[in-house]
Amino acid sequence: MNDQAHAPSDQTLSVSLREATRVWAKIGLLSFGGPAGQIALMHRELVDKRRWISDARFLHALNYCMLLPGPEATQLAIYIAWLMHRTVGGLIAGVLFVLPGFVTILALSIVYALYGQVPLVLAVFVGLKAAVLAVVVEAVIRIGSKALKNRTMVLIALAAFVAIFFFHVPFPLIVLGAGLWGLLGRWWAPASFPAPASAAADASSDFQIDRLLGQGGLTHTQPSALRAIRVTLIWLVIWWTPVLAVMALWGRHSVLVKEGLFFSQTAVVTFGGAYAVLAYIAQRAVATFHWITPGQMLDGLSLAETTPGPLIMVVQFVAFLGAYYHQTGMSAMVAGIAGSVLTTWVTFAPCFLWIFLGAPYIEALRSNRALHAALSAVTAAVVGVVLNLSVWFTLHTVFARVNERPWGWAHLEVPAWATLQWPSAVIAVAAMLAMLRFKVGMGRVLLVSGLAGMAIEWFGIAAPM
Repeated sequence: MNDQAHAPSDQTLSVSLREATRVWAKIGLLSFGGPAGQIALMHRELVDKRRWISDARFLHALNYCMLLPGPEATQLAIYIAWLMHRTVGGLIAGVLFVLPGFVTILALSIVYALYGQVPLVLAVFVGLKAAVLAVVVEAVIRIGSKALKNRTMVLIALAAFVAIFFFHVPFPLIVLGAGLWGLLGRWWAPASFPAPASAAADASSDFQIDRLLGQGGLTHTQPSALRAIRVTLIWLVIWWTPVLAVMALWGRHSVLVKEGLFFSQTAVVTFGGAYAVLAYIAQRAVATFHWITPGQMLDGLSLAETTPGPLIMVVQFVAFLGAYYHQTGMSAMVAGIAGSVLTTWVTFAPCFLWIFLGAPYIEALRSNRALHAALSAVTAAVVGVVLNLSVWFTLHTVFARVNERPWGWAHLEVPAWATLQWPSAVIAVAAMLAMLRFKVGMGRVLLVSGLAGMAIEWFGIAAPM
């Protein structure tokens, strides 16, 4: 990896590493709204405004990142920065994308652990949880508008939704099925899986990355077996060293080690980004490990939505509370901070491995029509998973209790209508109208929703959930 850990030697690259660092810092600080908002922000900054990368190459990288386990927006930032400034650029972009959210979530986790049971604090979270529904619905619309370009893609999205919502099919199987659908559909129905646009790099392109590749620059993007082995070994050591150190200090049965192992596993087996993984994390953290309650899980999601950085940062909140309440042998606060740091580490270290290892091969196969068809189908399936998450959040936010009932081979989550939380429903509807109809910014919507939740508690209209 030492041949990658410096700025590129290509003289035609007009964007310095220092300038790129300022841009990545800006993106990290402004990356609110989960993957949909973050991807839209990067597209606006890097494609439309600065013209660093073309739309076709941006979407090609995004499709690959959506195929990977982990947060796709973070991986997309690492990918584009690696294209421009090699490993050092990818490291800078990835760290700056995560750091603002990490610091903010850590501070809010400490406040929540110390004062979370204060009624007005809980009331703010009630309002925020309701507003999160608008953010998730907007994500369905944004991603769907770009991914579902024909009836075949719509059908893939609907099939993914039915599979995960009604039959609880694991997301990796959905990804595999969608990918196979794309590969086979490329031959059966080629009109539904068109070739990638502008497959060839263009030496005269107005976009810097495309122009440099067309001129034969950016030689680090060429795949190499020796480099792949070196990258894999180095990043496996970086990934697992903290987990092994904690295991040596506190034993393999400690909460910290369980968190390190669980979230390392999550980084490998969960696909489709934060929206796809949240239900899996919630189920294991709440029902299997009993680290947190369902209400605390939703509170953590609300915190993650109000801060910059990837939505998957909710795992940091989960790990903080799990170690804070259950780790022995150290003070609760130290345990919470240690769990927060370790979980963030094992969640994002694999992102660098996936990109630094796979990106050269994805670039080399960019014009491959079969791969493009498979990635397009996977992107459509992710839309169905996001739709599943929006329904899940609606049920668990607007209703205090949801019952699961068998229905043939399927399992239905049926709301207990008597537990309808009408103030939360009103806030959610108002937030959706504000964001989708009147195009109010997400920050303002979240602020007003939090104040509305506080007002509901203050005037005794309804107790927090």
